[in-house]
Amino acid sequence: MADYKAPTRDMAFVLKEVSGFRDMLRVGNYDELSEDLVDAILDEAARFAESVVAPLNRLGDQTGVALVDGTQVRTPAGFAQAYRQYAEGGWGSLQFDPEYGGQGLPFSLAIPVQEMLHAANMAWGLCPLLSQGAVEALAETASAELKQLLLPKMIAGEWTGTMNLTEPQAGSDLARIRATARPTDDGRYLVSGQKIFITWGEHDMAENIVHLVLARLPDAPPGVKGISLFAVPKFIPNEDGSPGERNDCYAVSVEHKLGIHASPTCVMSYGDNGGALGWLVGAPHQGLACMFTMMNNARLTVGLQGVAVAEAAYQQARAYAEERRQGSLPGSGEASPSSATRMCAEC
Repeated sequence: MADYKAPTRDMAFVLKEVSGFRDMLRVGNYDELSEDLVDAILDEAARFAESVVAPLNRLGDQTGVALVDGTQVRTPAGFAQAYRQYAEGGWGSLQFDPEYGGQGLPFSLAIPVQEMLHAANMAWGLCPLLSQGAVEALAETASAELKQLLLPKMIAGEWTGTMNLTEPQAGSDLARIRATARPTDDGRYLVSGQKIFITWGEHDMAENIVHLVLARLPDAPPGVKGISLFAVPKFIPNEDGSPGERNDCYAVSVEHKLGIHASPTCVMSYGDNGGALGWLVGAPHQGLACMFTMMNNARLTVGLQGVAVAEAAYQQARAYAEERRQGSLPGSGEASPSSATRMCAEC
């Protein structure tokens, strides 16, 4: 059966003829972005999705992820190598600010690239999906110092990002979260608590992971008005930006989700040994408003996943219909098996 083939011709048509992309190029600050360059980006993204990411889809789902030594997640063979190619190719930096290493291209151009990745391998694609949202939330709400500390590495793909919302007792009611954050003498915070359903919360594909975590300060009012947002890295950055000491945050278990066995959906524990060091993102008690930047980004991209998976399913169904042999050619003299026989043979 045929592998995934990115519909670049359709994507280019929608961009240029339907979405108003040409008008945006005329009025925006995109002097160096020509239609030929758009075609080249789509073609190269298609090559990467088809030849590097798609072949890992079936293997990854069969293998799944494994929690090693109780705290570390091992991804399927080839996943880390594919992610390195993704980062080196600059695919995670397309739409972000050049001040932090981004390419400053339109988000509408990044969308078809993401569609290709999710159609090729949704489990793998969930990692850059969450990282993209974390970058957007930090870019919109973090302090200038925190942006300089985190964004260049995240936009370069050297570090990934996660979204830590709910807890075992909370479900969708975030007013019930219990995670706490205690201020330290140097202006940072010690975060403690447990978070569940954290997509790509732990893995071996990047050198560091920046967790965006909702928690309560000691003086927090009750309910959602008392929630703050914190950036908690897996490894505490050194002064030169390199990953330093291991932070007090670990994956303690991994969920098993149908269709995305290769995507580590983790239960994360913060502060079991005194507190996970983190930085406040945005204003105190405004964490949910800050996190909505990431949540809305994720909602849009999850919708895009639906388009991507539908395209991949259509291609598989079409290939099956074209390749399946059923019945006999009229006039060939060959006996046509009965429907019951065909059904039994296919079972």
